Amino acid sequence: MLVVKKFGGSSVANPERIKRVARRVVEEQQRGNQVVVVVSAMGDTTDELIELMKQVTDNPSEREMDMLLSTGEQVSIALLAMAIKDLGVDVVSLTGAQVGIYTDDVHTKAKILDITTDRIGEELAQGRIVVVAGFQGVNSHNDITTLGRGGSDTTAVALAAALQADVCEIFTDVDGVYTTDPRLVPEASKLERISFDEMLELASLGAQVLHPRSVEVAKQYGIPLHVRTSFDHREGTIVEEAPDMENAPVVSGVAYDYNVVKIGLFDVPDQPGVAKKIFKALSAQNINVDMIIQSAMRNNMNDIGFTTTRDDLRKALQIIEEIREEVGFKSYTHDEDVAKVSIVGAGMISHPGVAADMFEALADEGINLEMITTSEIKVSCVIKRAETEKAVKALHKKFRLHDLEEAKKYGK
Repeated sequence: MLVVKKFGGSSVANPERIKRVARRVVEEQQRGNQVVVVVSAMGDTTDELIELMKQVTDNPSEREMDMLLSTGEQVSIALLAMAIKDLGVDVVSLTGAQVGIYTDDVHTKAKILDITTDRIGEELAQGRIVVVAGFQGVNSHNDITTLGRGGSDTTAVALAAALQADVCEIFTDVDGVYTTDPRLVPEASKLERISFDEMLELASLGAQVLHPRSVEVAKQYGIPLHVRTSFDHREGTIVEEAPDMENAPVVSGVAYDYNVVKIGLFDVPDQPGVAKKIFKALSAQNINVDMIIQSAMRNNMNDIGFTTTRDDLRKALQIIEEIREEVGFKSYTHDEDVAKVSIVGAGMISHPGVAADMFEALADEGINLEMITTSEIKVSCVIKRAETEKAVKALHKKFRLHDLEEAKKYGK
């Protein structure tokens, strides 16, 4: 059996934890399995490298950012390989380029295009454990690229797909997927199983257990994921094709996201093609836009508001200024003092009134809704940043997620 295991930064944050991961990996091989391990940078290494970069420049080249940030994973894989070797097991560490993880040319948020498995196959055939640097690849110019925050999850799942692995385990500092962040709501419940669609929504809406693109790849290739803790051997949460939805809660989770900013354009000409010019210019620079609201027309003008990430704010504002004269809007503004809260649940498709209950719960707490967006299995609202914790707790209580058996009774 071929097993792919991914260990996050907290799992390898110090030498003792690295040694513990090494023992766990060796135990897996001793059960007769071939093992590929994907590792993130140690602890807060990536954040520390970013802070170091900011002391050098306020406007770094994205290519050089990738050169810098990719070093964190190279430290982790080398140390873990050394620890495994000390246990008497043959092992090799490989960077993304050495593996053959090929990406597009978009620095800092590259997408994997192809993975060649020859090198890993050769190493496994020699009986070695293979330790792979997550978060990174190489583009058509042989430049190092990185996959964005959480990209090591994507590396692990993409490798599992390319290698046709039997198991893909994602080890984090929590023991599974919870109904919301247990640091915010201690009574949050751990889910035994969750569908790919629900997990994808939760991940894209701010839940940091899994990277959204890793869930997309898992869903595309039908690879069940086991999310569990690296600190003990407890079972975690299985992410798979839709489990028994008849016996699942209508709402399975509450997510929140602080990495949100709101941008408003005022007195935009009400003409065909204007929205296209605005959002095509943003997409050309790989800026993701989430919610979009257009106000009612007045004097052949309207206002357009949208959200993007804090990481993309500076670049987005530059683009808005560049296209301002061409598009013809009079002014623009932005608001960083916001956050997004969301409820997610596959059962929402067949249960009307869930959104109304969400709005009621927030209204009862005196929370104003600035923007709203919905899909079949989610409702998201932009609110003031300071009200996030209050909102999450109110929604978690409203949908009875402190007790999954009680949550299953909602709407019935």
